[in-house]
Amino acid sequence: MASPETEGVAAGEDGVGSSSNSKFSEADSRDCILEPLSLPESPGGITTLEGSPSVPCIFCEERFPVAEQDKLLKHMIIEHKIVIADVKLVADFRRYVLYWKKRFTEQPITDFCSLIRTNCKAPFEEQDNYFLLCDVLPEDRVLREELQKQRLKEILEQQQHERYDTSFRGVCMFCSEEFTGNRSVLLNHMAREHAFNIGLPDNIVHCSEFLQTLQKKLDNLQCLYCEKFFRDKNTLKDHMRKKQHRRINAKNREYDRFYVINYLELGKSWEEVQLEDDRELLDHQEDDWSDWEEHPVCAVCLFCEKQADTTEKLHVHMEDAHEFDLLKIKSDLGLHFYQQVKLVNFIRREVHQCRCYGCHLKFTSKAELRNHMEKTKHISMLPERTTWDQPQYYFPTYENDTLLCALSDSEGDLNAEGLKEDDIPVISEDVPNLQALKQGSVLNQLLQGDGSKSQRKL
Repeated sequence: MASPETEGVAAGEDGVGSSSNSKFSEADSRDCILEPLSLPESPGGITTLEGSPSVPCIFCEERFPVAEQDKLLKHMIIEHKIVIADVKLVADFRRYVLYWKKRFTEQPITDFCSLIRTNCKAPFEEQDNYFLLCDVLPEDRVLREELQKQRLKEILEQQQHERYDTSFRGVCMFCSEEFTGNRSVLLNHMAREHAFNIGLPDNIVHCSEFLQTLQKKLDNLQCLYCEKFFRDKNTLKDHMRKKQHRRINAKNREYDRFYVINYLELGKSWEEVQLEDDRELLDHQEDDWSDWEEHPVCAVCLFCEKQADTTEKLHVHMEDAHEFDLLKIKSDLGLHFYQQVKLVNFIRREVHQCRCYGCHLKFTSKAELRNHMEKTKHISMLPERTTWDQPQYYFPTYENDTLLCALSDSEGDLNAEGLKEDDIPVISEDVPNLQALKQGSVLNQLLQGDGSKSQRKL
């Protein structure tokens, strides 16, 4: 299963059935970076039988529903003594059967299949002969490869169609908010507001069916990651939030069909493809690194496209060109490292959405937004701390944001409560009153009862 370059997961405060209260968290069409795909339900045919929803036996007129492939295989083994090897590697089983049904009417089966004799030590009348159809036969191998290419072609064609599909209508699995337009709007919302990420959206196929499968599991009170069942919705919600299980189980093969990477190479899963990529990198490593040079990484301004090779130069630029002094804001507000991270990511998000965080007006371009904010002095008008000091802004708006890497605490700085940053306690997101927690803590009582210890309260 893919993914799940698969696999980055953000954090948020919402669980199943809840929604964010932030005024700045609404989905914005400018922020749509996901491009989900979908496979056609009825791929093009090979014969006149292609429109049928069933699969015929290779040798007789028996037919079985496509979903009952195992019954057909059992029938062919028992009634006709034929075994198809590595069926799971056949990209389109129905087309595969139709092809060989036609070929076996043109030539005898012995021209194609290997003969397997069972009970070879038993008397001749008790022995059975089975025919094995496998990709050792060049014709079978070519057929399997062509079916794989055809399926991949259909996926890519559907991908182009889905990029521009605006007919989607769906409901968020976590807060019941309805979305219309492109599927990316809903997927972006769930990733950003509910910390639910199902991997790189460009790699997803059968997107609508995928979402229905996940919704059904939640309706059945099943955790999507550990797949345990719970007695009610609230218990499930708390479990997924506290255990950070707001993601899917990458080892569940049920999800493989929803990721493009599983269709790329015949007979290989996404895990095998990724492992090969890693081995290829290791095989081509050079021992001599003396001529290796690192390209300089540029830090980008929060408000324009200006780049600087050091963050010091970038701070000077933002102060001179935009009258925005990030270092002074950090000092005046007493921001520790993580608060700086959230502030930077908040500003990046607002500018990306062409929205002024000073007056909440939206503009059609970043240039218009910048002109407005500079003219009205709204660049320096940061909103209340509760607006941007939220867990959703722990995660970068841009994954290669060099400015985030240069943020740091001043050595020895104290926060608003007189604690050094190293002493800041880690508190879960859903604690409503930190001070009450400190005063009522059992550890606090133990410290007060020990006369030889410091009277510092937690």
